[in-house]
Amino acid sequence: MEIKKNSLLIVDDEKSNIVLLRQILGKEYTVYAAKNGPEALEVASERLPDVILLDILMPGMNGYEVISALKNFTLTRTIPVIFITALNDPKDEEKGLLLGAADYINKPFSPAVVKLRVQNQIKILNYINIIKRMGMTDQLTDLPNRRSFEERIRMEWNRAIRDNTPISVLILDIDRFKHYNDTYGHWQGDVALKTVAKVLMYETKRLSDFVARMGGEEFVVILANTDALGAFEVAENIRKNIESTQIPLEDGQTNTITVSIGVNTQIPTLGSSIDEFLGYADSALYTAKREGKNRVCRYEYT
Repeated sequence: MEIKKNSLLIVDDEKSNIVLLRQILGKEYTVYAAKNGPEALEVASERLPDVILLDILMPGMNGYEVISALKNFTLTRTIPVIFITALNDPKDEEKGLLLGAADYINKPFSPAVVKLRVQNQIKILNYINIIKRMGMTDQLTDLPNRRSFEERIRMEWNRAIRDNTPISVLILDIDRFKHYNDTYGHWQGDVALKTVAKVLMYETKRLSDFVARMGGEEFVVILANTDALGAFEVAENIRKNIESTQIPLEDGQTNTITVSIGVNTQIPTLGSSIDEFLGYADSALYTAKREGKNRVCRYEYT
């Protein structure tokens, strides 16, 4: 499998500088280019490069204005910016750093220095991403964790308000999981949790679908732009698939588990409560438990 390259955006009004930097960096990185400030902002927000190499002296919108705009936009705020400029006054460098630049390279530049400065930023970025993934991922199942879910639900909720589209949530719980752990041991319980995680990933096929482990034996699925009927169908497929999956035991035998699922769907508006939305799904889950488990219950608005 081909390893995805880190990406760079070069912003310079001189074509010769873009060509030279492409020659220096093109083998190691995916390189995008922009010849002015507005184009740079457009490419940055669309491509989300890992690092931006930015000239300061450009007609119209200069580099200082570009970095200020980048830092004011949520999607591009954290992208490291390296100024590459002919300005060599310490005050110019100080101004760039105060605006949030990660590094500063003077023209005429050395190819070796450019490579090393970019490599340093990529190493820092990749290290930060590893730490971030560790903090946002459940270590047992490799699914996103509760913290990740809380960020995602806010994002999808706001998108649904903006687009006036439905959002659905599934909250599911493994039935009699304590008894399962007590009978087969915690190691076997971990196998069951991993099995549920695999089924959830298999049944949620769209890029916009989101699955997380909330903790213990509880999982959650966010289905953006999905109505009540569609959400119920996904939940039923998940329930049936988990029920039919054979889980290997240490003695060579197999066993099965079941889940109960609560579903809620809403077209949110300004002032709608995410906590209420999730609370109704939780209420539907408890209804499924009370009615015998291994079933899907949908919250019905009155």
